[in-house]
Amino acid sequence: MSQEFRMIVELVFNIAYLVTIWTLVVLFIRQWKSVNPAEKPLLRRLIWAFGLLALGDSGHVGFRVIAFLNGGLDVNAGLVGIGALCTAVTITFFYMILLDIWRIRFKSHMGWFQWMLLAAGVIRLLVMAFPQNQWEALTPPYGWSLLRNSFLVVQGLGVMFLILRDSQKTNDTSFAWIGWMIALSYLFYTPVILWSAAVPLLGMLMIPKTCAYVAAAVIDYRMVLKK
Repeated sequence: MSQEFRMIVELVFNIAYLVTIWTLVVLFIRQWKSVNPAEKPLLRRLIWAFGLLALGDSGHVGFRVIAFLNGGLDVNAGLVGIGALCTAVTITFFYMILLDIWRIRFKSHMGWFQWMLLAAGVIRLLVMAFPQNQWEALTPPYGWSLLRNSFLVVQGLGVMFLILRDSQKTNDTSFAWIGWMIALSYLFYTPVILWSAAVPLLGMLMIPKTCAYVAAAVIDYRMVLKK
């Protein structure tokens, strides 16, 4: 696959993704007045979760689009780095809120495991504050990238485990699918974390990874409509 073709594919996908995810956020908000009051705490967190996801990716994906249209990624490495930092922060909060969504959905309480997942998010935010992350660089230091993403993996897979476990117990099909979408996103994301620096083509796996998040948003929206 040529570099030019990859750029075109990424540009088209990035723009389509941003339009889709923001449309879903607006649709969530429009459902606020029509849902049962008992369901509003869950809907409020869904709006925050996917709103943050859209906001962070507007920086990450949006800045990449701007960089592509203004000379390429190498010329705009600082802009791309700021975008990567934006999405790194918002995805951390996304999983924190998703943990609270799990708590509300299944009427559960916070035990040591759940507090550990929250702590992983806080530690990740602290790690990302160190200058050694070199957010202004187009390719971040491998060691620091692994370190900060290891806490995200703990967060994501931990929440996935809770959702899949309790959705199976309660026969909650909608949330079971959300759990599997999280699993699918990490299946595509892990090779990017581990080997994309050596094999740049692996970065294309971010496309199906992102599609998994969009699918989770669609599943959540359909669940809200049913309510």
